[in-house]
Amino acid sequence: MMPARNIVSHDVPNSKVRYSRLASDDDGYIDLQFKRSPPKVPYKAIALATVLFLIGSLLIIIGSLLLAGYFGDTDSDRTLPVLIIGILVFLPGFYHLRIAYYASKGYSGYSYDDIPDFDD
Repeated sequence: MMPARNIVSHDVPNSKVRYSRLASDDDGYIDLQFKRSPPKVPYKAIALATVLFLIGSLLIIIGSLLLAGYFGDTDSDRTLPVLIIGILVFLPGFYHLRIAYYASKGYSGYSYDDIPDFDD
């Protein structure tokens, strides 16, 4: 048989150590570990999404005006690339701004965790 070890440190006398019996229905979990922390708002990612949204909108407007012939230039070699680049820049900006808006309003299924964050 192994000798029993005294777990109490030598600094504290045995009479001052207080023990309490655990509840029989305690399964080892506490409510605090399941509480969600407040969401961290990714301000840099939202600012980047705003810039992408604005640049994409501007390029789409300019491309549409070029396509309509508003500027007098009917050459389509620069109209389609401006429209395509505008759409490619607009879509991710709009997508992330929409997620940020719905997460700020508290809609279910949307959270700031869905937006990529730039952790430095």
